[in-house]
This record gives sequence, structure tokens and C-alpha cells, in this order.
Amino acid sequence: DLCAGSGCVGLAVAANVPACRAVLGELSEGALRICKQNVRRNNLNARVTCLSVDALEPPASSLWDFDVIVSNPPYIKQCERALMEHNVLDWEPELALFVPNEDPLLFYRAITQRAASGLLNPGGSLYFEINREHGAETMHLLEANGFVDVQLLKDLSGNNRIVKGILTFRRPEM
Repeated sequence: DLCAGSGCVGLAVAANVPACRAVLGELSEGALRICKQNVRRNNLNARVTCLSVDALEPPASSLWDFDVIVSNPPYIKQCERALMEHNVLDWEPELALFVPNEDPLLFYRAITQRAASGLLNPGGSLYFEINREHGAETMHLLEANGFVDVQLLKDLSGNNRIVKGILTFRRPEM
């Protein structure tokens, strides 16, 4: 679970898939503390590891060979702040919401390229939560990096929300 926040996605997977070993990767120290608390609260210490990870930087070589990567990275531009609900702005840290350079695909591009270059095993799946406005662009990123069966899934409100794909082969490291 890359850009894990509180770890809810990775913890839900680990709690419901007993054979799963999960890594919750998060840059925010505060969020990482909450991740660790949530791992303990759910008695998943033996199967879940929390690590400080910057999704825009190459990972340590010890973090390779995943079968599934899930990620809800920052994708909101600062100029969109005025359009957001206050309940989101009041509770979510800015680091989790806003891209640093107004490029809403910055994290998707970096994560997809790294997944295709060795972080994800061939046959493995990549899942992104997305801004509903960038579904087609995110799908294209996956397809351009060797992913197949790329799909755009809707949330319960009917909005484009998830892009997923399966890696067919490993690209040479970038």
C-alpha cells in the first residue's frame, strides 16, 4: 500500500487475506505513526510492516518483488483547493492531497514506471485510486508501461475512481 495514509487499504487486504504479507509505505511521519497504531489494533504485527517511503524516489532494493501494489497518491492541484469539501481539507494532511508541482499525474507516472521496472512481479496487479477526471490518462500510463487488462472502475456514486492493470513483463530498470 504505497502512499498508505492511515493504512486502511493495506490493512483491509491483510485482514481478509490470511496468506498476505503487506508493506504500508508512507512519507508522512504522522500518518506512519497512525499506520503502526492501526497495525497493532488489528493484531497484524506478524504480517504487516510500516516503512517510511517516498513514492517519487526509487525504493530500496529490499522492497522489490510485490504481487500487488495499491496506491492512493496525491492528485489534487493547489488551484482546485477552492472546489474541495471542507471536511476533506479539515481532516486530510496537505501532503496526502496536493501534488507538489500542479501535475496531477506526477505520482502515477513515477509509481507505474517503478512497478514496471521491477517493483511488481510479472502477472502482478497495480491498483490506483484516481481523480475521476484523469481516468483515461492513467489507463494510458499503465498500457504504455506494459500493463494489460487495464480497467477503469467506478465508485458507489458512479464516478471513475479506480484504475487497475496487470503487468505482463518487467521492463529494464530506468
